[in-house]
Amino acid sequence: MYIYMEKEKIEIDVYSSFIQKAIGLIGKKNIKKGIVLPHCNSIHTFFMKENIDIVMTDRHYKVLYYYKNLKKNKMILPKKKVYYTFELPKNTIKNLRKNTYLKAED
Repeated sequence: MYIYMEKEKIEIDVYSSFIQKAIGLIGKKNIKKGIVLPHCNSIHTFFMKENIDIVMTDRHYKVLYYYKNLKKNKMILPKKKVYYTFELPKNTIKNLRKNTYLKAED
């Protein structure tokens, strides 16, 4: 899967199993591609090796929340209406705004 973020094509892996979601990007260094967690409305960054960007969308990829350069050992509590949570390499989102739509392709 790919998403387009500010004219940049970003490769995204889909993590849908419980174990994949629980581990996410924990322990990864030099993150080059992102992940998407379907049916996920909260995350944590405990045990992360580096900061990441987070984008939370509804089923239609409408941006509801985003967090730039989220530091290690933080928690994002459950958010209403969130369906997809994207964990992206740091500094991926620069001019992203709420209520815009991400363009995604398989």
